[in-house]
Formats: sequence, C-alpha cells, structure tokens
Amino acid sequence: MTRLFAATAFTLLLAACSSPSPMLDASFGAAVRQNKQAQFVHPQPAAAASVAAGLDGTAARAAVQRYDKTFTTPPRTLNVINIGGSIAGSTSGTGASAGAQ
Repeated sequence: MTRLFAATAFTLLLAACSSPSPMLDASFGAAVRQNKQAQFVHPQPAAAASVAAGLDGTAARAAVQRYDKTFTTPPRTLNVINIGGSIAGSTSGTGASAGAQ
C-alpha cells in the first residue's frame, strides 16, 4: 500500500513540473482574430461606400443576368461511359461499308 501511495504521489509531483501550455506558434489564433474583426459592423458604412472601379450599372446588370441564366438552362451532360456501344474505329461488319458490297 505504501508503494502504491509513493508511486501515485511521485506521478502527481512529476505532472506538476510540466509546462502549463505547449509551445505555440507566434501567430496562433490570428485567423480567428481576423475573422472576428471582419464580421464587425462598420460604424459609418455610408461614408466608406465606394463604387467598383471600371464597372458601370449597365455592365453589372448584364453580368448578373448572364450569371442568373446559367442556372435556368442545365448544362449538356456528356456520356463518358460507353455502355453497350461499339468503340470508335472498330468494324463489326455493319454500317456503310457492309451495305456497299
């Protein structure tokens, strides 16, 4: 029993000698701080508003309409798996060359 108590006490004392925190990078947590800062509401948004350089209203409207149109017409799907068909370039005896004989 005394040995068990001594081993437990030694383990606890040894744990007390460890460093309180691991060695961290100098910029640890910088991304979280930057994300929090980016989500703050600007106190004077009207004074800081600016127009995008090189983009007038007509061009912006056309760009948004063109972007919205991509969602109305689904893109054409490509058949990448040839199931039950013949491989291009092979001759199986049917087709234009077989009928010409």
